[in-house]
Order: sequence, then structure tokens, then C-alpha cells
Amino acid sequence: MQELGFTVLLPSLLAIVLAVWTRKVFAALIAGIWLGCYLLGANPLAAIGQSIDRVVMVLSSAGDARVVLFTLCVGGLIALLEASGAVRAFVAWLESKRWGQSRKQAQTVAWLSGVLIFIESNITVLVSATTAKPLFDRFKISRAKLAYIIDSTSAPICILIPFNAWGAFNLGLLSGAGVEDPLSVFFQAVLLNFYAIFAVLLVAAVIAFDLNWGPMKGSEAQAKANSNNSQAAEDDTPRAKIEVNESANPLAMILPILTLVLVMPLGLWITGDGDLRQGSGSTSVLWAVLSASAVAASFMWREQQSIAEPYFTGAGKMVPVALVLMLALALGAVSRELQAGDYLAQILQGAMPKMLLLPVIFLLASAVAFAIGSSWGTFSLLIPLAVPLAGSMELPLAALVAAVLSGGVFGDHASPISDTTVISSMAAEVDHIEHVRTQLPYALVAAAAATVGFMIIGAVS
Repeated sequence: MQELGFTVLLPSLLAIVLAVWTRKVFAALIAGIWLGCYLLGANPLAAIGQSIDRVVMVLSSAGDARVVLFTLCVGGLIALLEASGAVRAFVAWLESKRWGQSRKQAQTVAWLSGVLIFIESNITVLVSATTAKPLFDRFKISRAKLAYIIDSTSAPICILIPFNAWGAFNLGLLSGAGVEDPLSVFFQAVLLNFYAIFAVLLVAAVIAFDLNWGPMKGSEAQAKANSNNSQAAEDDTPRAKIEVNESANPLAMILPILTLVLVMPLGLWITGDGDLRQGSGSTSVLWAVLSASAVAASFMWREQQSIAEPYFTGAGKMVPVALVLMLALALGAVSRELQAGDYLAQILQGAMPKMLLLPVIFLLASAVAFAIGSSWGTFSLLIPLAVPLAGSMELPLAALVAAVLSGGVFGDHASPISDTTVISSMAAEVDHIEHVRTQLPYALVAAAAATVGFMIIGAVS
């Protein structure tokens, strides 16, 4: 493919440009696959049929098929936890432990909810907001601060956990990019995912030291001064309670999550014949989510609640995610056949200092995610290009993956068109633009720290 020269990059570039321009990741990925098939020798019409075959061929790989199935099963698990009342019971249990007796504790409840409920970013946002809104109103903490806390502990937490849809999606991308041990690489990338780590820690520091700067300072001052807020209550008002069915049990939330976490290494040990490093990541995550679903279903069975309907409804909601994953894997396969990553590595090798490559990848991923409002779309576009750079530039593969993941989360976190940003505004019941303005200064601080971190890793590698 060397004779094609720069054109081998066109499928990925077309997908990126269309995603940024139209904000339609599906169409962008399909266009990239079609162009790749055309460059591989098919005529324009035949390339359409080959594009369809490429997507179907994704499922011919057992590992890819398991990851796609895992993505659907995560949706089913989320639906079971919601339908059983487990999430709300868990929140009520936190309340019963007398969390929320001060301004700091009220904010800590929101932070802890985001950290502990890591199944899916939007679920994290909604649960955290439901838990904390009455407490924030009681202590006259601004809704902008609530939106910032729940937004900063949703995607940044979810990307650090491999046992959810985020983990499944990225494990699939790494496997599709030819990474031999995607689970090990992902675990290492978690430790280097500087933006996600700094964002979560910064929220904790903001709560602990009451750090308010930029537009957030004005929002906090207004919330404290506005004694006529119809949703605020006096300090001696009894704390608002979250309504929950008396039969709901917080263990219905805790035990499935524990099962999810514990079965994962067990699956690696079994499939690796006693060696966790040799285990099958795709098999292990599938076993883990199915086991967690069985535990969640057992609580519903005891209460004679319907299981199949909510489970398959939840799985159905994850079909768009599974389709994006399949399209991304197909585009990655086409790009590898065109040797696009190798060509890009040849261009960059010698043209850019090694210590700058990781920050540049981080900033590129940030720009793409900010423009399209999707971290997952960014992952699917850039990971197939980033993986081949590791060997050519003699950089740790996990560091390059972490740069893409960090940039995707930062761009999505800062973007006003991101679904998580919008849902955070809605859940906290705050003006959307106010949330974007008040959150951005904190996100930029974490991004600056992440840029320095990636520069240091590049310098010492």
C-alpha cells in the first residue's frame, strides 16, 4: 500500500471531518469504510457491498462478537437495577447513614454517588443529581456546582473502569486494532489517563477547600444570597427523603456490582489457565456482566417482578452503541489493511520530538471530541490510528491509548453539545450555558495538568 501514499489516510480523515461537520458519527464511519474499500481496489458500487461485508465480518471474530454482546448485556443490567429499585434503595441507604449534615457532606454525597455508581455515565449523572439536589438546596449550594460535580464524576469515572460499557467499547477497539492483550493495555492506560484522574481529584479538592473561581464564584454567591429560592429550605427543615419502595434492598445494587468486579479476575484466571495475564478479556467481561445480571435478576425474582421485559428493553437501548462499535472496528480493519497507521508513523517519525507526540495526540482527541460532542466517536476515530504509532515512535502503547482516552473525555466534558453535558444541566436543573461556563475553567485546569503529564511521560519514555 506504500504506492498509495497520503491517500491511505483519507478514510480516517474523511470520517473525522464528516463527524465534526455533521456530528453524525454513524454516517461518518460508514463513509470512511466505503472510501477505504474503494482505495483497496473496488469500484464505487462494489465498495458499497464490500463495506456491508466488512461490518458483518466484525462478528466473525469471537472476541469482537463477545464485546458487542457484552455491550448489549450492560444495557440489560442497567435496566434491571433501575426496574428493581436497587439504585434508589442504595441512595436511600446513603441518606440513612446521615450523609449530608453540612455543605461539604452534601457535595461529598454527589461526588461519592458518581464514584460508586460507575455502570454508565448518564445513569451516574441522574442518580447523583437525584441524591444531592435536596441537600444542595438546603445548604444553598448553587445548582451550577451540582452540575459540575455530577458531570465531572460521570465520564471521567466510567472511563477508568473496564467493567462497564465504556470498557467494553474500548476493549473492542483495541482488539480490533490488533492489540494482542487489550485488557492489560487498557488497565495500564487507566493509570496514565491523566485527564480523568485529575478531573475526579480536582472535584474532591474543590469540595474539601471550597474552591470557587471564574463564573462559578458568581453562581455560588448568587445561590447563597437568594433566600427567596422556591426550592431552598431553611437549615432546620428536615432533610428531603427519596421515595423508594419499602421492599427495595440496597444489596440489590451492591451485590451485582461486587459480582461484576469479582468475576472479572476470576474469568481471567480460568481462561488463562491460572495466569491472569494470559486470560481472555472479552470472555471475562462477558462472564462478569452475565453473572451480575443473574444476581440482579434474583432480587427481582424474589419480589416476583418482571425480568425479561426490562432486561431486553435495556439491551435494546444499547443497540446504537453496539452499531457504532461494529462500524469503528470495520473502519479500523480497513485502515490496517491500508497500513494507514504505519504511514502516519513514518510521517511523524523524525518530524516531531517524541516528548510532544503524546500532548499532541491528547489535544487532537480533545479538539475532535469538543467538535462532535462524543468521546466514543473520538475513540473510534483515533485509536486505530494511534496504536501503530507506539512501535514506530518507541512509545508505550498504553500511553498513546491513554492520550486518546483522556482527550476524548476532556473534549466531551467541555463541549456544549455533548449529551452528558446536556443531561447534567437538565438533571441539576440549571441553565445549560451557565453549566458550560462554570465548568470550563475547572476542566481546563485538569486538561493543563494532563498535558504536562503526557509531556513528562513522552520525555522519559
